[in-house]
Amino acid sequence: ILAAGKGTRMQSEIPKVLIPLHDKPVISHLLEELKKFDTSITPIVVVGFQKELVKETLGDGYLFAEQTEQKGTGDAVKCSKDLVQAENIIVLYGDMPFISASSLMELSEMHNSKQSKISMFTCTVPNFEGMYSHFTGFGRILRDTNGHVMQIKEYSDADNFEKEITEVNPGIYMFNAKWLWGHIEAIGDSNAQHEFYLTDIIEIAIKDNETVYSMSIPPEEVFGINTPEHLAHAHKLIEN
Repeated sequence: ILAAGKGTRMQSEIPKVLIPLHDKPVISHLLEELKKFDTSITPIVVVGFQKELVKETLGDGYLFAEQTEQKGTGDAVKCSKDLVQAENIIVLYGDMPFISASSLMELSEMHNSKQSKISMFTCTVPNFEGMYSHFTGFGRILRDTNGHVMQIKEYSDADNFEKEITEVNPGIYMFNAKWLWGHIEAIGDSNAQHEFYLTDIIEIAIKDNETVYSMSIPPEEVFGINTPEHLAHAHKLIEN
């Protein structure tokens, strides 16, 4: 679970994963679903900004990896490597509180049945208006003529036609651990932010002739909290 960010846009003094959402931290909603998904796992939480506060708030029952510099999601995942003992890894985000245990179960079952090296959620929105404007900046899913994931085009790199694509990437993946650790070093930082983006692993997998298996998840489950407006929407989602 990636939880190292400052959450600058939240205008908060505490890490955004600890911001209250209906009387408990944002990340706690996700952690409760993980218990329903599999009680035998010990989640690894990648911490950074105010790491001691995050550890203290969550308490026992978790392993903590430290991301010392904010160098992107690919780097954050790499920081957990020494703690991972499982055959497969699901990457989640501490600021996405609504993912359900049942969706994680479906992803896991698909991943295992296909003996996949990399599987992912995709999300299709009706439009990019109102609540769905939150998804405007998400990468677009490009598929080949057979319907297989061919590329994820980041919004900033997409042309006008690609920006109209309503199937987007929420950034949640399940990996075969051995495959991931063998390929994660290939992620580069030749982008405007000079960060290592986990999204790039899709292109690496395709070049490696791996099929990227995907399944759809409802937009409401992958609603992330990055701004005060998102937090207000999140409260409404819970109340509904």
